[in-house]
Amino acid sequence: MAKRRMAGQALKDSLSPNKPRRTPDHPTKSHVVLAKEGGREKLIRFGEQGAKTAGKPKAGESEKMKKKRASFKARHSKNIKKGKMSAAYWADKAKW
Repeated sequence: MAKRRMAGQALKDSLSPNKPRRTPDHPTKSHVVLAKEGGREKLIRFGEQGAKTAGKPKAGESEKMKKKRASFKARHSKNIKKGKMSAAYWADKAKW
């Protein structure tokens, strides 16, 4: 357990606050961010590895992708509103 804690601390030290970063070698989560708000900080892993997200809106975007984006935002709106300390906030910002 101590080895795992040290690895987590090293990861925290290598991250810039509130800057999401991809984690291609993580088995389940696609991104990580060191969320800081007020005096608190929290390491948050978010996003499904290999999931096809809609990405940022683009001119000429298909109707299917528009609906996919709208569904995500509607489904997670309550958690997105919680702010920087929630995984849904970062998934919305980085992936949708």
